[in-house]
Amino acid sequence: MKLTTTFWSSLGFARSALPNTIHIMKYFPFLKKYTHLFLLAAFLLPGVTVAQAESPSAPEIWKAKVISITDERNEIIFETEYLVQIMQVEVLEGPQKGNTIEIENDFQALEEGDRFYFRSSVFGDGEVVYTVTHLARGGSLLFLLGIFVLAVVTFGRWQGVRSLIALVVSFMAIIFILIPGILNGWNPLLASFLVAATILFAAIFFTHGFNKESLVAYSGTMIAVGLSGVFAIFAVSITKLSGFAADEAVSLNMDTGGAINFTALLLGAFIIGFLGVLDDIAITQSAVVTELYRSNPEISKREVYMRAMRVGREHVGALVNTLVLAYTGASLPLLLYVYLSPASFGSMIHLEIFATEVVRVIVGSVGLILTVPIVTFLAVHYLKGYKSKHGHHHGHGH
Repeated sequence: MKLTTTFWSSLGFARSALPNTIHIMKYFPFLKKYTHLFLLAAFLLPGVTVAQAESPSAPEIWKAKVISITDERNEIIFETEYLVQIMQVEVLEGPQKGNTIEIENDFQALEEGDRFYFRSSVFGDGEVVYTVTHLARGGSLLFLLGIFVLAVVTFGRWQGVRSLIALVVSFMAIIFILIPGILNGWNPLLASFLVAATILFAAIFFTHGFNKESLVAYSGTMIAVGLSGVFAIFAVSITKLSGFAADEAVSLNMDTGGAINFTALLLGAFIIGFLGVLDDIAITQSAVVTELYRSNPEISKREVYMRAMRVGREHVGALVNTLVLAYTGASLPLLLYVYLSPASFGSMIHLEIFATEVVRVIVGSVGLILTVPIVTFLAVHYLKGYKSKHGHHHGHGH
């Protein structure tokens, strides 16, 4: 089984083993002074965890509701202070549905009435250990989703409805085609490219209509996606990225028995990740060319191309900035870690988790740059004399 020995992967294993470690230390207090040895072993031998020593059965995750908090205290675990709560909870699903059980919670502070999910693990000695895994956020997420849909429909009207349909199709393609396909042995890069074609088709044609502009934008974007994919392969190859930067990748590799090519999966993630901005700039360039021809039917193709490219360059500058800031915001905890690390920035940038984000931004930006001349060239040659049914055009906001 393919495993990574990077710092971040090891940290993920150490974190996953933490509840079991604490459980053992309750019965063997003398082990507490050897916690630093455990951490060292977790970093050097990420495939070995305390969970394996205890041999728990496959954990089950169920939903529960907090009835009361019977005790709260602060404990020091690995030199970090944690709030520990003793809670009486009602199990809402599973074989213990309706029962009241006691759970020790050191995951996140909860209040009476809060709903959450917990893991039930049975250890070799028959003891059952309950661990809080995450909060139940379904209600709040649905409320926010409702606000989002209302805002899109109110502002975009019928075009907003079409964009929501395209969004639903995109998620369905990812959930029902891409994910099952990869798990069933498809090459992740090829699967991502095919799903990208489906997503772009929905995003462009459903939102902007089945017309010549959309066809030009779709064709040009798919060419750019193909070229960007080739560049992504080159970038990942020379930087030797394995695809195991995130803890989730390591866990997935274990769960699938090493059956997934994670380098190809990383490349596929790059492609899916920058489709939105490519769609944005492709539609805008097609609309710009159409408007230039409408404003002056006698204008030469060369002049249209030069003017549209000037608009495209301005748009690319804004979108590259948007892309970099979006990835920077998502990586803010990583940047804080790098800032606080005793190691120099020059050495930390070599970490795969850091290098992956840098390559992601570069590949996405190159894809943007490639899209502008390709789509503009196709639009100039195929949209001359085309009369749009729309009185005016708008690209996506950014």
